[in-house]
Amino acid sequence: MSKKKLGLEDLGGFVFSTNEDFEFDSVEVQQTLATKDQRLEAHLDKKNRAGKIATIIKGYQGTPEDLKDLAKQLKTLCGVGGSVKDQQIIIQGNFRDKIMEFLTKKGYKVKRVGA
Repeated sequence: MSKKKLGLEDLGGFVFSTNEDFEFDSVEVQQTLATKDQRLEAHLDKKNRAGKIATIIKGYQGTPEDLKDLAKQLKTLCGVGGSVKDQQIIIQGNFRDKIMEFLTKKGYKVKRVGA
């Protein structure tokens, strides 16, 4: 059984310290940029995927919740599975053109990267 390393989010955003001199510095909360200010990149990738193609959206700047919401919309649009990992949206299959059109209509600036 592997042990999962707990992050700050797993602790509910609280930090406990027994140090009496500890001073809490306010943590900046990442805000989601407006759609017109987002510059996204649409990639196709098949590395480490057993030869299967995945569409990857990179460059999103915002909260993890907003990123997951956008990923859910894209998965629903394409009717396939996918995930969010390392601030990237991974959609199974070659749906780059369909996703780019959808994101452009929503107001995002999307750049096609790769062949």
